[in-house]
Amino acid sequence: MPGLMPRPRTCLIRGGAVVNADGERRADVLVEGETIVLVEAELDARALPPNTRVIDASGKLVFPGFIDPHVHVHLPFMGTNAADDHDSASRAALAGGTTTIIEMICPGPKDEPLASFEEWHTRAAASSRCDFAFHQAVVRWDDLAKSQLRELVDTQGQTSVKVFLAYKGALDLPDAQLLELLDFSAQEGVIVTAHCENADAVAYMQARLLAEGKTGPEWHEPSRPTCVEADGVQHFATCCQLTGAHGYVVHTSCRAALEQAARARKRGANIQVECVVPHLVLDDSCTHRPNFEGAKFVMSPPLRTFADQQALWEGLASREVATIGTDHAPFHFATQKVMGRERFTAIPNGIGSIQERIDLVHTYGVCAGRLTYAAMVDACSTQVARTFGLFPRKGTIAPGSDADIVVYDPARRGTFRHADNQGALDYCAYEGMERIGATETVLRRGEVVVEHGRTIAPPGGGRYLRRERRTS
Repeated sequence: MPGLMPRPRTCLIRGGAVVNADGERRADVLVEGETIVLVEAELDARALPPNTRVIDASGKLVFPGFIDPHVHVHLPFMGTNAADDHDSASRAALAGGTTTIIEMICPGPKDEPLASFEEWHTRAAASSRCDFAFHQAVVRWDDLAKSQLRELVDTQGQTSVKVFLAYKGALDLPDAQLLELLDFSAQEGVIVTAHCENADAVAYMQARLLAEGKTGPEWHEPSRPTCVEADGVQHFATCCQLTGAHGYVVHTSCRAALEQAARARKRGANIQVECVVPHLVLDDSCTHRPNFEGAKFVMSPPLRTFADQQALWEGLASREVATIGTDHAPFHFATQKVMGRERFTAIPNGIGSIQERIDLVHTYGVCAGRLTYAAMVDACSTQVARTFGLFPRKGTIAPGSDADIVVYDPARRGTFRHADNQGALDYCAYEGMERIGATETVLRRGEVVVEHGRTIAPPGGGRYLRRERRTS
């Protein structure tokens, strides 16, 4: 009849094991339009509309869409720009089961926050297949920046920022400005994410090593050792405690840094810890590979020892470490990493991991007996949503939540291969490593965007996510 609204598309995911942060159970999931409407032990498909799509998840796991809390897509850095754009990065993310990304906006010291937000938002809105939000990096703090950041919080739901205790003279803030920003954030309900190192110590060590003729990628880690990272965590936590700000330590790489965060929490600091997947499965021996191949593995903080890996896995199991991201920052080996052939300080920092994250956590976390499925979902989806103002819209399979759903085959076996990656990077940091499990089907707000492991969604279907201020 004229004037009737079309019925929203209906989808039934049947026969799978639904995994949320509180456990798993056999259940069917009914989706109408963009929303989950029922999660029940057994739903009768015969009672549903005739055009209902039925996805058989028998023998599979059904996860909430995964959320990557720490990615770089549009990234001007060290004289170049990251290899991905929002088209390629989101294509790879969806193929790996990630339906939402939180990207770092990384302006220069002279750039204004509003203009930077508009630049990143315009790029993402044009071609991102994933839903997306941002952390706004604050690399200047003056009256204009303060006014514009408040406007972004009020009008755009931009309720998280990023600070750097690293990259001296380029991205770091003096302590007086850092404290003012933290005080502002505490008052405005904004969470502050932080790259924690000691910028002065790193600059000193870099200069000393280069003066000694130590120029290869294997010297990147000694230029910013674990004590430098631990010192940064301690310093950031102290500033958070003084101001009452909610702090979130990104890409924590070592036991010493974890211990500082734990001590700070005992003192009353409101601090959460993130780790990223390269630090869980790669170690510092990678940067010693011959023929400059070690440059593929240069990131900051650096890859650490096997013992530090174990500390991170233990922290995840105990939930001392809240989340697992990627710090996805892809730079081509053939044309970009080689910029640092003469000195390690010119190697663009970063490892691409946006597609591999979930399979790596499944293989080396769950299948190795280090994590339960529920803990994996908690760290890779639910806690991210809770921390950054997206829960329960994202991060869980429950009535009323967005129908971001991953049907996952836990029995698929193979190895990680660059040939399988759907992003733009010219190498895979995990090439040849064992891989157990694979994303089979992905729904983004009720629309099937991945089939048989291949992204089928066209560019531009992602949606910007406004977030609420934090109240605690």
